[in-house]
Amino acid sequence: MNLFYAILGEDAANSLESRLAARPAHLHRLEQLRAEGRLLLAGPFPAIDSPDPGPAGYSGSLVVAAFDSLEAAQAWANADPYLAAGVFARVDVRPFRRVLP
Repeated sequence: MNLFYAILGEDAANSLESRLAARPAHLHRLEQLRAEGRLLLAGPFPAIDSPDPGPAGYSGSLVVAAFDSLEAAQAWANADPYLAAGVFARVDVRPFRRVLP
């Protein structure tokens, strides 16, 4: 049974250049989840109050998707290109209970 899990990545300081370089590979994995019907939502946290933070960059990202288990969600998060590229300083994976909508 697939359950939802929230994957919260916290960006390392000065990681915008690495984020931009790893973005195509990161998005490809998200598109795979979407194609499988498992992606609830995904997106970055702008570092400033703006939809386009420019050079201020981002403070992290959130992915909410369905996985078979916490271990499977953690394994998926551990293979993220943002983690491999040093964009994420820390990744937290938690069970998520969708209530609305």
